[in-house]
Amino acid sequence: MKRLTTTHQSLALGVPRSAPGAVFALTLAGGVSVDPGEDSEISFGRNRPQVDVCVGENDLQVSRRHGLLNFTGGQWWVSNTGQLPIRMPDSRWLSRGEEPIPLSDGYTPLFVRGSGRREHLLELYVAGPEGGQPATRHDDVTVPPRRWRLSAEERLVLVVFGQRYLLHDLNPQPLSRQQTAEVLAELRPSETWTSRRVEHVVIDVRTRLSAGGVYGLRREEVGEPVGNALNDNLLRELVLSTTLVPPDLGLLDALG
Repeated sequence: MKRLTTTHQSLALGVPRSAPGAVFALTLAGGVSVDPGEDSEISFGRNRPQVDVCVGENDLQVSRRHGLLNFTGGQWWVSNTGQLPIRMPDSRWLSRGEEPIPLSDGYTPLFVRGSGRREHLLELYVAGPEGGQPATRHDDVTVPPRRWRLSAEERLVLVVFGQRYLLHDLNPQPLSRQQTAEVLAELRPSETWTSRRVEHVVIDVRTRLSAGGVYGLRREEVGEPVGNALNDNLLRELVLSTTLVPPDLGLLDALG
């Protein structure tokens, strides 16, 4: 284990060449780097004398031993042993007792929840196969996003349901199921549209994407109160994956 001083530059700027799979962990209080090895471990938390990386030293809402990094099965994993959750990228939360989450090569910022609105940054960086930063791939073919297959009916329902996302509203929210059904009834007056029919379509798509690996589409993944979180996560995935795109709003032209 090698110590990193408080003057060490942000890991977002990269790390020096190192053993493939080495992990770097850094906070305002300094940090460490550790080469990969089965059962290698890094602890982090508030109690500086008893953890490898100190985070939130003066914040009593941060647990004395708040989390662990473990190298198992050829990969680094992060787990929460503290009382408050850790915020991962993509607004994913890791709570105490949940299954550890694997770390990808490169830079990963973690935010340890503290008192009030305080969050304490723990920077992580896993060296790739070449050591240090992942190799540049300037000339490689761009990997397209994973677009989800939708039926014509599903696309229509979701465009109406999520039109505010396609309009790039500042804080978009889905239409209600009843509002969606009313718009669909105007678009297709010969068909019977109800809030229950809209709900079935949305749930079917949400279930399919969840089974395909999209996180945040099940109640147990977002916690209570759920509110609109499941449908918000669904629509954000459809827009970010370019499954739904602004030109799809042309399906609403019949209302013009």
